[in-house]
Amino acid sequence: MKFITIGELLLRLSPPNYEKIRTTNSFIINFGGAEANVAVSLANLGVDSTYFTVLPNNDLGKAAVAYLKANDVHASKIILDGDRIGTYYLEEGVSVRSSKVIYDRKYSAFAEYDYTDTDLEGVLKGYDWLHLSGITPALSANCQILLEKALVVAKRLGITVSFDPNYRASLWDWNTARDVLSTYMPYVDILIGIEPLHLYNADGKDVKEGLSMQPSFKDMNRVFRELDNQFHFRAIARTVRFAHSGSNNSLMAFLHMDGETYESNTMNFDIVDRVGGGDAFSSGLIFALMKNMEPQTAVNFAVASSVMKHSIRGDTNITDEASITRLMENKSYDIRR
Repeated sequence: MKFITIGELLLRLSPPNYEKIRTTNSFIINFGGAEANVAVSLANLGVDSTYFTVLPNNDLGKAAVAYLKANDVHASKIILDGDRIGTYYLEEGVSVRSSKVIYDRKYSAFAEYDYTDTDLEGVLKGYDWLHLSGITPALSANCQILLEKALVVAKRLGITVSFDPNYRASLWDWNTARDVLSTYMPYVDILIGIEPLHLYNADGKDVKEGLSMQPSFKDMNRVFRELDNQFHFRAIARTVRFAHSGSNNSLMAFLHMDGETYESNTMNFDIVDRVGGGDAFSSGLIFALMKNMEPQTAVNFAVASSVMKHSIRGDTNITDEASITRLMENKSYDIRR
């Protein structure tokens, strides 16, 4: 199965050893970004993965392309144009201190590029699966045009579309995000996350009203069924995180398929790097669905994929299927020789 994703590849700068941005004298460089993280993770799981983005034709852009190629992600669709690579600064949390992100993404090559005449049919033709996120339309009006065109073309070509709303309050406000992202839902097959979408029943009531960040199976099942009735997704999933400290969390998830809701195992773990945990869940779920895993196994695999990512420095879950499966099955953590 051939996979492609569209989004902004970011340069990540983070102080070493959990230092604060205000006091550090150096930064560690990584590359990431929601969609790129999914592509790299899937490529490491053996999926034929391609990434479409726009990067500046300079050493930073070329280094980003080299990072993708080093992880077996096809970069032939990438456009080299513009002046800036999107950047973010990460202050990693530890103990009682939360992580903090500062974006420097305005006027990036990806956000500024004019996609009006981009041949998206040529970009997407021949692929089986397209993954998108709600971060892209938050970046600029040009990016909204790009995403809308991609959804229409994917629908016409019969490509499976997975979508992570991925709301970022620092990029746009809740109401605008809700109004824009909700219009995409008729084109989506796999929904990963439910905020900040419009979800109203026949009586005009918000079906998410009263839904907590750590919902019960009963409440999540109710919301999933309302979503399914409204949009007829192939699958809907969402994670539930329990943050015990900045360094220790627990994670579980719900998955709705074929009229049934499934609840994953809950896994507790210490955190080396939290960024990209949601993208690792997405890549794990996409991989499981590509492999036609049973729904209960699929949601457990996706959670294990996310948990594994929290043990890896950088944005991406560079892990093989066997390692995730071993974690999912709670097998030995001894050294592999």
